[in-house]
Amino acid sequence: MNSVVLAEPIHEVSPRFWARTAGALYFFSLLAALCLEVLFPNRFDIPAGLVQITGMFFVTLILYFIFRPVNRSLSLLSAGANLGGLAVEAIRLSSHGSDIAMAFHGLFCILLGYLIWRSVFLPHILGALIAVGGLAWLTYPLTPFASYLSPYNLICSLAGEVSMFLWLLVMGVNPQRWQEQADPARRGQ
Repeated sequence: MNSVVLAEPIHEVSPRFWARTAGALYFFSLLAALCLEVLFPNRFDIPAGLVQITGMFFVTLILYFIFRPVNRSLSLLSAGANLGGLAVEAIRLSSHGSDIAMAFHGLFCILLGYLIWRSVFLPHILGALIAVGGLAWLTYPLTPFASYLSPYNLICSLAGEVSMFLWLLVMGVNPQRWQEQADPARRGQ
């Protein structure tokens, strides 16, 4: 009896699809959280946070998959840094929990920038932009310094992230070049 496979295995789905999914999830979680916080301040803080954290959780996993061919260890470290920041944000370990989470997220962005720079399937400028944004996120635990740099640190951070995720949403990644970098036989490994 022949069985019908309804879904393709994850490794057979186009990396362009996964990149666009990550871009869409990023914007959906950011916009949903922002709308809930702006339209209903102090009423939907917890649902807004859950939407944002859940969206970024899945974005992080997808980005690990996308950048694993570039450098498996750094991709895992990058994902671990962001998941750590999401965990700190979710449980709010201290009154400075958001600032600590931003530092983890900054490390994630810097590592992601390096992975993009080393990849052959995305423009290098995106790596530079998100790495600069990551450096700006790292200022948040240093409250006086962050206040001095405000709002420029926030603008730099968001500009780097938005440009990268907008690229992923609209363009995705080059699937042929991603496959070339993912194929160990072509890399001589």
